[in-house]
Amino acid sequence: MSRGHVIVVDDNESNRLLPGLFLRPLGYSVDECDSAAQALALLQHQACDVLLLDISMPTISGIDLCTQLRTEKRFDTMRIIAYTAHAMPEEIAHLEAVGFNKILLKPIRSHDLLKALHI
Repeated sequence: MSRGHVIVVDDNESNRLLPGLFLRPLGYSVDECDSAAQALALLQHQACDVLLLDISMPTISGIDLCTQLRTEKRFDTMRIIAYTAHAMPEEIAHLEAVGFNKILLKPIRSHDLLKALHI
C-alpha cells in the first residue's frame, strides 16, 4: 500500500534518483520527470500528493511551473516542495511567495526530505 505519490522533477538525473531511493522503501510511489513540461504532461492524467521541484531547469523553471499550478484549483491540496541550491533568505521568501510549501536545499538528506513530507 502506498503512503503517497511523489513526483520528482529535476533535469539532473542524480537529483531525480536520490529522493526515490529514500522514499520507495518507506512505501511511497515515486515518478521522475526530467523537465517541467514532462511533469505538466504527467499531471494531466495522474494526480500526486507531493511535487518535489527543482528550481533551475531549462525552458520552464520550477518557479514558473509552481506559479502555473497554483492558479489551478485541482492542485490546491498538492504540496509543492522546492528542491534547490539557492539558499539566500530573499530567494527563500520569493519561493514561499509563489506558492512553494517547503524549501529543501541540495544535496538533500533523508531526514530533511521526510520532515518536508510531514513524517
